[in-house]
Amino acid sequence: MKNLVLSTIVVILLVTVSAATCFSGAWTQKKGGFYEQVSFNYYYSSDTFDPDGDRESTPNNGEFTDYNVSNYFEYGLLDNLTLINSLTYKWLENDNDAFTSEAYGIGDIDLGLRYKLLDSDRIGIISTQLLFKIPGPYDEDDDLPLGNDQLDTEIRLLYGRSLYPLIPGYCNFEVGYRFRAEEPSDEIRYLIEFGADITSSVYARVKLDGIYSMDDGEKKDSSGNPTSTYNYDLGKLDIALGYKITQSWGVELSYRPDIYGQNTAAGANYSISVYYKTP
Repeated sequence: MKNLVLSTIVVILLVTVSAATCFSGAWTQKKGGFYEQVSFNYYYSSDTFDPDGDRESTPNNGEFTDYNVSNYFEYGLLDNLTLINSLTYKWLENDNDAFTSEAYGIGDIDLGLRYKLLDSDRIGIISTQLLFKIPGPYDEDDDLPLGNDQLDTEIRLLYGRSLYPLIPGYCNFEVGYRFRAEEPSDEIRYLIEFGADITSSVYARVKLDGIYSMDDGEKKDSSGNPTSTYNYDLGKLDIALGYKITQSWGVELSYRPDIYGQNTAAGANYSISVYYKTP
């Protein structure tokens, strides 16, 4: 109970002190503007994707759960340059017939910059993004580590375009290359996204978020965290429905199943989020 109370206090401090949220794709914040989103996520998996990409039950009736509070922040340093930061506090459990392991704490931290290269009514928005994934303050030797204790560097190209007047919506496409330190495989990251307003207050979004491993890693996975393996492919379908409470405040529900992959967990994530953006 004492640990649970301490964890709850830490989460409240993280959410209060560090602003955060996932804004849309290639667009940047105006100078001095920011976008913040705090999400509660529940991820559950009792299946895995094997090396051939087939879905199978986890050995020993294994079940993996990840309850977490994530905090994402974007801040406009300039009209065409946005600071990005995200962090997550996790409660993990891996339970099977052979053992049960638990862990809680701060996971890996993302810190990056997005720079807008082109803003054209005729062509759309083109941006580039530099992102660093920094290992969190956990011990990689724990029975259930909160990350893989690796420093990643990612370069990404983003393209976004309004679909108005065809529909009151937008599309966004991204492709990037992630350099992963030491043994883990480098990755190609890609994303396809469409969003639209259903009414003046309700909107919907769907996106495919993918990872393709370059298979240059040599170290075999040995941790008990099936979502933090060294060499894996993964495709996630993210379906979201949001409600704009005011011009600045809103709430969002999302469902994100893992639909294809190799050498990783095959589960689904359920999320509820609150966001705030400067008018």
